[in-house]
Amino acid sequence: MPCEGCMERDNMSTGATMEFLLLGFSELLCLRVLLFLFFLIVHLVTLAGNMMVFMAVVMEPSRPPMLFFLCQLSAIELCYTLVIVPKALLSLIVVDGSTISFIGCAAQMHLFVTLGGAECFLLVAMSYDRYVAICQPLHYVVVMSEGFCLRLAVVCCLGAFAVALGLTVAVFRLPFCHSRRINHFFCDVPAVLHLACTQSYTPELPLLAACVLLLLLPFLLILTSYTCIAAALLHVTSSVGKGKAFSTCVSHLAITLLHYGSATFIYIRPKSSYSPARDKVVSLVYTNITPLLYPLIYSLRNKEIRGILRKMLRRKKIAQLSCDIIRVEMCVCGKF
Repeated sequence: MPCEGCMERDNMSTGATMEFLLLGFSELLCLRVLLFLFFLIVHLVTLAGNMMVFMAVVMEPSRPPMLFFLCQLSAIELCYTLVIVPKALLSLIVVDGSTISFIGCAAQMHLFVTLGGAECFLLVAMSYDRYVAICQPLHYVVVMSEGFCLRLAVVCCLGAFAVALGLTVAVFRLPFCHSRRINHFFCDVPAVLHLACTQSYTPELPLLAACVLLLLLPFLLILTSYTCIAAALLHVTSSVGKGKAFSTCVSHLAITLLHYGSATFIYIRPKSSYSPARDKVVSLVYTNITPLLYPLIYSLRNKEIRGILRKMLRRKKIAQLSCDIIRVEMCVCGKF
């Protein structure tokens, strides 16, 4: 049953002129400046950390598959924060919340779901990489070839794009109530669905389908990979060998738990249990804190990343030293 004040959109012009109001953290006016500074600092550190990992891997001439996937993960996180955080910062500057157009809201949702979905699929590819490295080490170089990794990366992005497009179209075909006030700091799927003028569970079916394709199926594949890895490690008699194999998986497991834990809490539940305040806190974690932790986790746990970062710092020191020498020589020549 449609709700009162429902606005049916029968033509393109209505959707083109329609706007939503992102309330953000408008109920926390006294903490607005503090939240703005927190968002800004986290955003800048996240961009710097992921950019550093991305550039470090790109500048490395020989990249093993895990570093290739890590490079793509950093690129996704960079785009992820750029899609969400600037609008969140704007909502903190504007007292009554910031407006976003119908098309802008749909675009933000589509990009957000695409990037989140690509990350889910990419975590599956990374778990498969660990499976081949531990369970089939002699075939690793042949199986995880550069061409195969590139195809996996493309499939991850295209698959996520297709699922996100279907979900976004299904959500924005719904009639919305006249208030059009989104109690969130970005156009998240549950927050927009909450505005739908319907009392049935039919509008939630596309979200359920997307959750199965982007969350449940990838999680089961990751679980299968690690079950096979655990079974293979049972046959390893050396404790050193077990520890070394497990240490290569710790970073990936930590990121998987962070990503799937937050996403599952937000999306796999009925519309009736929607809580704006709770959802904003959890969304704050997986859109700001989680991308911040990714480069920290990988730089601390991955020896290859640590080695590449050391080489980058060494090159920077050498370049700086060369510049200083050139300046000194120019000063000496200038005196004569």
